[in-house]
Amino acid sequence: MNIKLNKEQTRFGSFGGIYMPESLMAPIKELATYFQKLKLDEDFISEFRDLLKNYAGRSTPLTEVKRFRKEFSGPRLFLKREDLLHTGAHKINNALGQCLLAKKMKKNRIIAETGAGQHGVATATACAHLDLECVIYMGEKDIERQLPNVEKIKLLGAKIVAVNAGSKTLKDAVNAALRDYASNFETTHYCLGSALGPYPYPQMVEYFQSVIGEETQEQCHKEFGKDPDLIIACVGGGSNAIGIFSQFINNEKVRLVGVEAGGMSSKPGEHAARFTGGSPGVLHGCYSYLLQNEDGQVMNTHSISAGLDYPMVGPHHSALYENKRVEYDSITDAEALMAFKSLSKTEGIIPALESSHAIGFYIREAGNLDANSVVVINLSGRGDKDLPKLLSEGLV
Repeated sequence: MNIKLNKEQTRFGSFGGIYMPESLMAPIKELATYFQKLKLDEDFISEFRDLLKNYAGRSTPLTEVKRFRKEFSGPRLFLKREDLLHTGAHKINNALGQCLLAKKMKKNRIIAETGAGQHGVATATACAHLDLECVIYMGEKDIERQLPNVEKIKLLGAKIVAVNAGSKTLKDAVNAALRDYASNFETTHYCLGSALGPYPYPQMVEYFQSVIGEETQEQCHKEFGKDPDLIIACVGGGSNAIGIFSQFINNEKVRLVGVEAGGMSSKPGEHAARFTGGSPGVLHGCYSYLLQNEDGQVMNTHSISAGLDYPMVGPHHSALYENKRVEYDSITDAEALMAFKSLSKTEGIIPALESSHAIGFYIREAGNLDANSVVVINLSGRGDKDLPKLLSEGLV
């Protein structure tokens, strides 16, 4: 059951589109034209795949976690190890793709937003490798709680711009990056890190991240001769999830679960669960599920994970939610922290707090799952970046 794009390919069902000021319509259309051309260009595809293999470190392994599974008496469990990529997360796939595309467009300056810092590190890394100027916008709150990634970004030669407006988190970093883009698009490409924003960004990010699903399917068929029964992935904007889901959407025998940030409670401002507390609306250039009040004002969000602390979800996820192809649930801060500790202690694998939400769902549902089924969790990143903040707050 695939979600059909409209004839202009700008929407997934009713979600997506281009909601941008007139000043940005020309560069957005230019980007769409280049993307449609280059994704069919064999030389571009070959160069991108070479970067993924010989620079980023693909393919990533599918690791069975037997001690962790035994701890919770659940079905057979495999982790798709995006944490083992260069820079420590799936974000490098998209950053390399977009920066290479920008270079083909003769844009020598790259700007990006970041929350957890992984997209910032990935973009700064890609720019250093491809000889591009790089500016990263990051909320002051996220800078404080993701200091290891901030230092990496600086070491890689990128400039960090602290954003002190609003909630000082990812939403505000996106706003700042868009203002820069509007003023400098002739020389600048905005490397958006997740599968949201105006067309063609959701389609483009999904394209660059679909390698995760392709590899997962190939590895599953090699390991146990079929597609997995269940795939679980955390969902902030939704790039890691749509990347691994992409190969399996048309096989309805595969259960797909996206896990949002349940935060501290279901009260407004204390979570980032768009499908349980939100409604369709427009933010940052697209129409999708959004946490907003009755007047349409964007609400504050909260998550222990900076990468999930965002009020909108990508439009493809909204379409998949409404046609019931993907199930969306949420995991609290406490559940994610318990998953973080459990995987570390049983398997020697420290997951990012974002990925810990997906692991937390497995822990919670282990007893309800078919004991003979095969489960894959997309381990989208590693948790080194989260330790200083957790240690300072006495949480580990």
